[in-house]
Amino acid sequence: MRYVSTRGKAPVLNFEGAMLSGLARDGGLYLPETIPAFSGLNDLDGLPYEEVAFRVIRPFTGDSFSDAELRGAIDRAYARIEHTAKAPLRQLAPGHHLLELFHGPTLAFKDFAMQLIAQLFEIALKRSGQRITIVGATSGDTGSAAIEAFKGIDNVDVFIMFPHGRVSEVQRRQMTTPEAANVHALAVTGHFDDCQARLKDLFNDHAFRDGVGLAGVNSINWARVVAQIVYYFTACASLGMRDTDFTVPTGNFGDIFAGSIARAMGLPIRRLIVATNQNDILHRALTTGEYRVGTVEPSISPSMDIQVSSNFERALYLAYGGDTAAIAQLMDELKQGGFTISQGALHALREQYLSGRVSEDETLAMIRTIRAETGEILCPHSAVGVAVARRHVEPGVPMVTLATAHPAKFPDAVEAAIGIRPPLPPHMQTLFDLPERVTRVENDVQALKSLILDRRTQ
Repeated sequence: MRYVSTRGKAPVLNFEGAMLSGLARDGGLYLPETIPAFSGLNDLDGLPYEEVAFRVIRPFTGDSFSDAELRGAIDRAYARIEHTAKAPLRQLAPGHHLLELFHGPTLAFKDFAMQLIAQLFEIALKRSGQRITIVGATSGDTGSAAIEAFKGIDNVDVFIMFPHGRVSEVQRRQMTTPEAANVHALAVTGHFDDCQARLKDLFNDHAFRDGVGLAGVNSINWARVVAQIVYYFTACASLGMRDTDFTVPTGNFGDIFAGSIARAMGLPIRRLIVATNQNDILHRALTTGEYRVGTVEPSISPSMDIQVSSNFERALYLAYGGDTAAIAQLMDELKQGGFTISQGALHALREQYLSGRVSEDETLAMIRTIRAETGEILCPHSAVGVAVARRHVEPGVPMVTLATAHPAKFPDAVEAAIGIRPPLPPHMQTLFDLPERVTRVENDVQALKSLILDRRTQ
């Protein structure tokens, strides 16, 4: 399995190389040259999540990991997901199901990918003896999942940037309370797009990148997307492999892009519906063809407070038929504020995705409605997804909305909606009693470089 950059000027790599690189050296994102067709769709029902994960992921890894290595990594990763089904389906209404992705150690869907990536990184690094420096940018959940997954792992230093004052208190404390010496939480002045821009600056400085062995675990990392494909398969298997619609609350486009890869592999996904909050650049792009960066507006669903959705570049690459020169041109235009999607590419995107936008008031109202109708308490991101999904439910076609986080990660928003402050699960009961370790950093790439060079293990 060979991996190529969306911008066409980076080395072709195998799965391990693409995973360890994260961002391609030309600034693009890695994708497999071909999407493997999946055989045996009707053989998945009733299988453990780990077995489905092995069968889905194996074609993407090529010769980078043996079967035994991959199975071991999967088993260790998902032993930390507490629900026996790992990603259970819960019925909200006739034909509408919630895919619960928050039963991992940090209570968010990011655990499914991050726990596995950490295990694969550890295997690869032990084999090579290499030491790496992981730098990540987070709007809340990626950072806590990365720190939880990589804390204490040999040969890895982890630096996670998050926008100061723009994540929930639970999200922040999940990043700042771990004691492991190899993990570092950095509160950056600005918003998530600033953190993401500085991350790309670090990767595009090749001398610095090579000097510290820089690696990335943001959703730009192809291995993240691969791990997220799996729960689309288990959901469809539970529903009898019928044509199924999925609604995905998304900011950086990685989770829903995983669904498009699952469909390309042969999964019977009928519609993929993008759900956005008030930071609706994806909805605007899909409805108007104009991808124009606006101002990031803080919201009660902060993990979606994004204006530059990195994984959308992968979707554009496919929509433009793999035209790397066109993608490079669009990304250059993005630096100036935005671009216009060609009519042909827009048509291709609209064949793949629908979209919807939800206001703050509508989000709160949906949390109240679902609580009253079902007793289920939604996090604000999941509520955005459910609100959009309810506009698109059609008789006879199952609708699955991805529940991306546990409501206890966003207690203020939930309390504002229903007057109930959802409790943290037992394994996190001491979170608010633990001391925090955090470093304030200005939105400046030189300051970040200096800090990383000073703090990383030599």
